[in-house]
Amino acid sequence: MKIAAQGLAIVFTVFLIWFGLSQLDYVSFFKVKQNGQDLETALGELIWDEIAKTEDVVLNDSLVKTLDKLINPLCEANGIERDSLKVHIIEKDEINAFALPNNHLVVYTGLIADCKNQQALQGVLGHEIAHIENKHVMKKLSKEIGFSVLLSATTGGKAGEVLKEIFRTLSSSAYDRSLEKEADITSVDYMIAADIDPKPLADFMYEMAMDSQMPKEMYWIASHPESEERAQYILEYIKGKKLKNKATITEKEWQAFQKLAEQQ
Repeated sequence: MKIAAQGLAIVFTVFLIWFGLSQLDYVSFFKVKQNGQDLETALGELIWDEIAKTEDVVLNDSLVKTLDKLINPLCEANGIERDSLKVHIIEKDEINAFALPNNHLVVYTGLIADCKNQQALQGVLGHEIAHIENKHVMKKLSKEIGFSVLLSATTGGKAGEVLKEIFRTLSSSAYDRSLEKEADITSVDYMIAADIDPKPLADFMYEMAMDSQMPKEMYWIASHPESEERAQYILEYIKGKKLKNKATITEKEWQAFQKLAEQQ
């Protein structure tokens, strides 16, 4: 009797699950998901087009190819499709790099010129790639601006107004600390997988935090607070790990790359 009751309970539970699943509107569910992707694509192109109109985009073949060389091992070692990233170099003295919707990655010449070594730059690039891969940019914009407002930028007449709000949000406030830590640690994992020493990323963060010679608004670190704490948890994370330090480009290539960035 007890076994029969248990059997009936199982059958009833399976029926309830089947019935519940049958009521889901899968078309609507996946349409919402598709709409989200369409919005990210439209926003990314809208934002980048606006940046390209107002900033000096660097098309120097040597700079672009060398930056690609530094990005490629991070992608190859971590299963990231390199062609999915839309990488741009902007001629600007600010020490900055940032991610945009739809896989856009923007790097300022000031960052290239300021990094002490190629590993520090690769750590920053890995951090921004992690933001892209983990969809942090859209999470941030949706949370702080709202999905409906973002949608209005691509479907209505408020594009200019919304774009101003998007730029303000991307430039003046940091990601949630949990997202920042996720991007930091993911970048470290990217580097370890590519046999690149991640310690220079922690050094870069600490040095930027301690440098009082430059206005804070010009720092990549300005929109990434608690930099000393972040440097510490990166060093703690890699403690005891077997690290390799395989240079992606030669020191001569690195110095030429920096000099070319300074000349832009």
